[in-house]
Amino acid sequence: MRLPVQPLLFGLRVVPDAMHAQALAGVLNHLLRGQAIEGRLSELEGKRVDIEIVDAPCTLRLRIIGARIQACSRATSSDVRIRGTLADYWKLATRSEDPDTLFFARRLSIEGDTETGLHIKNLLDSLEFDWQAHAVSVLGPRAGAAVGSLLHNLATRGPRPARWAR
Repeated sequence: MRLPVQPLLFGLRVVPDAMHAQALAGVLNHLLRGQAIEGRLSELEGKRVDIEIVDAPCTLRLRIIGARIQACSRATSSDVRIRGTLADYWKLATRSEDPDTLFFARRLSIEGDTETGLHIKNLLDSLEFDWQAHAVSVLGPRAGAAVGSLLHNLATRGPRPARWAR
């Protein structure tokens, strides 16, 4: 999936970083519901992570409290800073490129506390999104099972047969 970078970069430039950090924290907390990684976030209790998007330029400041991600103020110093372009963050988020490839090629970089940075990179490496678990966590067992199965089928289905193409 190709990311329309220019309109997103414009939005990142004109809207305050704090609003983007708040939105990102909300999206991440929602997506982490039902995922195995959600329980492992508490291992990073109190850590502050800056996500710097160098081509915007903007910095989203986040803090981990329990198993939740929160936006935090500009005045706080971070334990770890992750730096990269919007396109490379998109590749990381959509798993279209392996996190190790992005970090070792220095398209994404981690600075700051080595142990925390390594822990975050390892969490990203181990992330396998479970649509079924997410749907059950958000919608409950009955509706979640049905929706999760549908989402899984859509996510794993190959291209449509030629007879359906228009």
